[in-house]
Amino acid sequence: MAPLLLVVLAALGLIVLYNRLAQLQVQADNAWADIDVQLKRRHDLIPNLVETVQGYAGHEKESFRAVIEARNAAVAARGPSEQQRAEQQLGASLGQLFALAESYPALRAVESFRALQDDLGRIEDALQNARRYYNAVVRDLNTAIVQFPSNLVAGGFGIRSRSFFELDDRAEATVPRVSFGG
Repeated sequence: MAPLLLVVLAALGLIVLYNRLAQLQVQADNAWADIDVQLKRRHDLIPNLVETVQGYAGHEKESFRAVIEARNAAVAARGPSEQQRAEQQLGASLGQLFALAESYPALRAVESFRALQDDLGRIEDALQNARRYYNAVVRDLNTAIVQFPSNLVAGGFGIRSRSFFELDDRAEATVPRVSFGG
């Protein structure tokens, strides 16, 4: 009777550990989907922003092309590490676009430009929250994968650690802000 009880307890332990790891994987997938949604919102807003600025600074074609190319690369990126590299480039391009916009007082007064800038700020905040949640879930998953005895279950079922979604350059962590007020 005792050996049977040990086998049953071991099987239950295996099931509990596997289910915990599976739950963390699903949460990580869901968290990544949340980041993807915010990135899509950001990517969809950028052409409108470029179009608005282009109406006032049409001769700055190189700046606009850099933003659009960075946006297209970010849309095409897959996975956290490729996505983070593309988003860093896009953030730098947007910073240049806002710097360009600062030199056009008439543009700064346009309601649609300010509305687009406000929308982008809200999206950046939501994106930061989604990144923070994703990284917390990945931290929990990666921790569970390396802890004993769940590391045995993870290895046996091919459950692998995930990459964090983080910035290489801490200076890029700040959202570009441009003040058009007095």
